[in-house]
Amino acid sequence: MAMNLRVPEDLDRRLEKLAAEEHTSKSALLLQGAELVLQRHARRREINEGLDFVMGHDAELLKRLEDA
Repeated sequence: MAMNLRVPEDLDRRLEKLAAEEHTSKSALLLQGAELVLQRHARRREINEGLDFVMGHDAELLKRLEDA
């Protein structure tokens, strides 16, 4: 899928420099960045779901440990 993206000049210059250093394209760098954002959000969601499970499933145990 094609997409147009407006990038601020400073960010574009920094991407250009990094792309040259990494021998890749700015587009590839932006795709890597998008993937990292999606992974971070998915991981945060998994952690929150795990915490919710523990807090619900083991609430009584956690309370006893708190009082110990």
